Amino acid sequence: MFRPSDRGASPELVTATIDTPIGRMVAIASNAGICVLEFLDGRAAPSVARKFARRHGARAASGPSAHVEQLRAELTAYFGGELRRFETPLDLRGTPFQRAIWMRVARAPYGKTMTYAQVAARAGRPSAVRAAGHANGRNPVSIVVPCHRIVGTDGSLRGYGGGLWRKRWLLELERGASPTVRGFTHGHGVAAPTGRFISAGNSLRLPTRSRPATRTVPSPSSASAGTRRRSPRGSG
Repeated sequence: MFRPSDRGASPELVTATIDTPIGRMVAIASNAGICVLEFLDGRAAPSVARKFARRHGARAASGPSAHVEQLRAELTAYFGGELRRFETPLDLRGTPFQRAIWMRVARAPYGKTMTYAQVAARAGRPSAVRAAGHANGRNPVSIVVPCHRIVGTDGSLRGYGGGLWRKRWLLELERGASPTVRGFTHGHGVAAPTGRFISAGNSLRLPTRSRPATRTVPSPSSASAGTRRRSPRGSG
C-alpha cells in the first residue's frame, strides 16, 4: 500500500545496501521516508546516492536510518512469503503525473497484475497509456511500489528496470510458487540469466501454470554471474 510520510524531506539522504535472494539493492532515505530502492547490478551504492542527491539538491550522508531498517525487515518478510503490504514511509520524488501513476501502481493487489491501460484509467488519464508506462518505468522504489505487477494488455511481461527475469520471479513468489528460472546460474547473491526465453520484442509471456518444485536461494560465494542490460533509471 502507498503510504507517503507525513514529515518534511531532509536535505540529507542516507544510503544503505540490502541483500535479497535476487540481488543486492540500494536504499536511499530522507528523514521523510524511502526515496529509492533499486537493484545495483554492479554499480556502487555511494555513486548512485551522490547522483540522486545532486539531482534533488540534497547531499548524501552516512549513518543509521529507521526507515531503512524498517524496509530491510519488511523485505525479509516479503521474500519469506510473510508480508503482503509494506508500511515503510515513502518520500517519492517526481512530477505530479508520475506521483499519480505511482500511487495507482502501489494499489495493485498482491499476487495479481494490472495493465498499463488500467493504471492510466485509474489515474484519470485513460488516453495517456504510453505516458503511464513511461512513468511506471521511472518508479524509484521497486517492490514497495510494485511496478512488477504491471503487464501488457495481453498479459505479457514488458520492460522492467531490474530485468524481466526478476519481474517473473517476483510474480511467481506472490502467486505462491517457488520461484526459480530455468537456464539461470547463481553468484554474488543474484540469480542471473544464462539461458533464453521465448519472447516477442521486449516482452515475455507470464506462465500461468508453471510451479517450480524448489526455490533456488543464491549463494554469495558462488561463481560470477553473466551480465545483462538494464534500464538506465527506474524500476518498472
